[in-house]
Amino acid sequence: MYDMKTPATLLIALMFGSTVFAQEDHSEFIEGPFASPQEVTETCLLCHDGVDKDLMLTRHWNWLGDENFGKQNMINNFCVSLPSNWPRCTSCHIGFGWKDSTFDFEDPNNIDCLICHDRSGSYKKVPTGAGMPDPSVDLVKVAQSVGRTTNLSCSVCHFNGGGGSGVKHGDLTASMSNPSPALDFHMGELGFSCSDCHAGENHQILGASHGSIASGTNHMACLDCHDEKPHVKKVVNDHVSSVACETCHIPAFARAEPTMTWWDWSTAGQDINPDPDEFGKPVYDKKKGDFLWEKNVIPAYKWYNGQADYYRAGDKFDPENLVEINKLSGNIYDETAKITPFKLMRGKQIYDSKNRYLITPKMFGEGGYWTTFDWNEASELGMAVSNLAYSGKFDFVETRMYWPVNHMVAPANKSLKCTACHTKKESRRLNWQELGYKGDPMTVGGRAK
Repeated sequence: MYDMKTPATLLIALMFGSTVFAQEDHSEFIEGPFASPQEVTETCLLCHDGVDKDLMLTRHWNWLGDENFGKQNMINNFCVSLPSNWPRCTSCHIGFGWKDSTFDFEDPNNIDCLICHDRSGSYKKVPTGAGMPDPSVDLVKVAQSVGRTTNLSCSVCHFNGGGGSGVKHGDLTASMSNPSPALDFHMGELGFSCSDCHAGENHQILGASHGSIASGTNHMACLDCHDEKPHVKKVVNDHVSSVACETCHIPAFARAEPTMTWWDWSTAGQDINPDPDEFGKPVYDKKKGDFLWEKNVIPAYKWYNGQADYYRAGDKFDPENLVEINKLSGNIYDETAKITPFKLMRGKQIYDSKNRYLITPKMFGEGGYWTTFDWNEASELGMAVSNLAYSGKFDFVETRMYWPVNHMVAPANKSLKCTACHTKKESRRLNWQELGYKGDPMTVGGRAK
């Protein structure tokens, strides 16, 4: 009999044989030297035949979801967009050399096997190098070290989205590389790794990114592993149909280190150097504008059925209102929706004040804003790549974007108590009226349905 204290890797090994995840010493198979990282991939594929074909069908490789929407063409309220900024953004791509729109997604030698499978701890990419490894990397040493992915290998990109730990994700920060049981029960107490939950078949990574959320696909859920009645008390189990597990079991995110919650591009370009905030984080950058960081953040709670409508390049809007980068689907009458926690990211970003749509400015490289501090030139260059007209007139508009909160699951004794939501105090977690209830649904007359 196995219980929840047994790591998933061990469970699988016990069921299918203890050698399932045995670490293979690749030093006897790989000699080198390698003149380029592509030669490393060529060597990998000599034994791992067909892996390239599987991987090139994945979201990880294409940065696109099921509806041809994803990181390749979406707009966010961090560094805005990929087009025209490739060499900087694609330093987190699992490939080599995506420096512009001509990148060959069909060439298997462009796949970077090492970024996920390095076990030496010495592999790194050039931050502005379009996915190419740092010249100082010993490719032979790294290639000989390869094995199962680790939390560290996943963390290189996923814990540093937006340019640093805690920028994009409030629940995926450097603190999650080796979290304490109090920070994340599954990883810190049970010994789970990222791949225990997220590794699917044929290199298909499980878990919904923004491209997947737009199409409502590739989701994972707590109930994939847990019983639908996991609690002792019936009244708590009754919540499962309308409240996401994360709502109670992630009482706050950014618990170990802060996360960014506000980014104002409109103030960029000034020669000022204010002191860091109370967490030691920058509150201003000439290239990027003003920031706000928060710690122990209480999530925003929204009805959510697994889908969202995203702002698409060229969508017009009324600048008198804030722009929602994504609108979560679901409401109190949707039987597939649950009250779910999110990180709410707010900010101000540039838009075409005549055409009334967001601008996808060129930030990095020749003519980019980070070089010239000229919004007009950066806008003209960026919009040309996005195939959208630029009127020559710009302003800034407030935007907001919701980011799922799924990690940093607290131990059961630290989950929310009933009175966190079911209380008359103004400090209660949930705003029942905003969620569509007449009042607290646990009281007479509180339900709206």
